[in-house]
Amino acid sequence: MLNALIILCAYLIGSIPSGLWVGKAFYKTDIREHGSGNLGATNTFRTLGKKAGIAVTIIDVLKGTAAVLLPLLPYFQETSIHPLVLGVVAVIGHMFPIFASFRGGKAVATSAGLLLGYTWPLFIVLFFTFLLALKLTKMVSLTSIIAATVALIYSIVYGFVSGEWELSILIACLFTFIVYRHRENIKRIKNGTEPKVKWI
Repeated sequence: MLNALIILCAYLIGSIPSGLWVGKAFYKTDIREHGSGNLGATNTFRTLGKKAGIAVTIIDVLKGTAAVLLPLLPYFQETSIHPLVLGVVAVIGHMFPIFASFRGGKAVATSAGLLLGYTWPLFIVLFFTFLLALKLTKMVSLTSIIAATVALIYSIVYGFVSGEWELSILIACLFTFIVYRHRENIKRIKNGTEPKVKWI
């Protein structure tokens, strides 16, 4: 019962549609009706501007972090569920949120938050990788794939060095999620039609 409850909590945390709620509460705008129609931070930046985009990014990151840290709460300390599993559940909640008709974002920020909660040094590496790649490419989609690739390489090296492969397996799954969710973006990148950001 406890394990089922903590998994449910992780999913509900991940399901918080921050882009939708911020848009409706402060801008009277449903971002699903604008831009890409996506509920993630990228479409929030594109539709509502920098302030809203930053706010949604932070919230989406913290969703992944909060899910990973759930076992630290007194009520959940006896759970046998690995924190990384809870992070993945939150990522799934972000992609398929119950509070937004199961139409969510592409899981990049929430995946980053998972790493922040579990292994913050890797989060720092990916944060600066993301900023540098975005500055150079101006494409959030390509930058997200680059950051996911760096995370995958890091985790594989970590697995060989430490002999612990849980993180490597997790990041391989997240890498697959992210690439799959960006499949249309990849087509546009190849065709030279992928939109570029103007705020960095």
